[in-house]
Amino acid sequence: MRAHRALTAVLTAVLLTLLPNTAQAAGSYPDPQPITGQQIIHDPTVIRLKKGGYVAYSTGGVLGARVSQDRTHWTDAGNAFAEPPSWWYEYNDTGDPWAPDISYRAGRYWLYYAVSSWGTNHSAIGVATSPSGLPGTWTDHGKAFTSGTTDHWNAIDPALTRADGKLWLSFGSYWTGIRMIELDERTGKAAPNTPVHHLATRPDAPYAVEGPYIVKHGRHYYLFASYDTCCAGVNSTYKIKVARATKITGPYTDSTGKPMLEGGGDLLLEGHGRYIGTGGQSVFRDRGKDWLAYHYYDAEDEGTPKLGLNKLNWTRNGWPQAF
Repeated sequence: MRAHRALTAVLTAVLLTLLPNTAQAAGSYPDPQPITGQQIIHDPTVIRLKKGGYVAYSTGGVLGARVSQDRTHWTDAGNAFAEPPSWWYEYNDTGDPWAPDISYRAGRYWLYYAVSSWGTNHSAIGVATSPSGLPGTWTDHGKAFTSGTTDHWNAIDPALTRADGKLWLSFGSYWTGIRMIELDERTGKAAPNTPVHHLATRPDAPYAVEGPYIVKHGRHYYLFASYDTCCAGVNSTYKIKVARATKITGPYTDSTGKPMLEGGGDLLLEGHGRYIGTGGQSVFRDRGKDWLAYHYYDAEDEGTPKLGLNKLNWTRNGWPQAF
């Protein structure tokens, strides 16, 4: 039986790499990899630590933390911060942060996150650093970028990318969609007078695209984003789409050539079976492989949000496929 499963997995991976440069074939969406332990999570960001093991941060608590030694069994590890920094209360009454992003550079771990209130773009993206990446070790450095009610973008759902020797932060939710700014290398905050680039939107209000994440593969940059309705349990319609560009600032187009600024995007993963509302995604590297992390709402557990992990394979035409 074990050999049979292994052979099936190999054949599936081969077939995926031979698929044309189109969205994941209808009906082929994979279930998440089996995990154990603490599975509850929302908007996960995952990294393999330099000293071994994994940590995941998420929306909930004061940025809820999960740790694992093998990427399979996860343990609740409390929160990134013991208590909310005082400036968070400028953006909501509970000091509630959202949608973190963890990365490593310059000998430190960096954590970006959003503070806002539901339904407003009076929002801020904060930044913190840590020597180990583990909960309880973070030093907050305040606001990296903000948006206000007169802006046409929303400073939430941050994700860091390095390209062309510079640091870039993609972000956005509704309010005309996904945007990007350049960051100052030293501070990790918005570079002076940085333009706000527009990467993705939808032609129909309320422009329901959010949660960007950009990775480079080959000569292209790939923009992953969540579309439609989040945070409604089994009634969620979240799904993950992807497009690519040869420049970090775009334009990002799908496999048919349709720009993401015109509503384009190949469907990578959507709800199926018990796994409802797949989204809030990020991508992390582990031993030379790309992995997709996301949450889904478990239809067999009253819509509880749980951690989804799938390996990303790349087709011969250079498009990602969840496996």
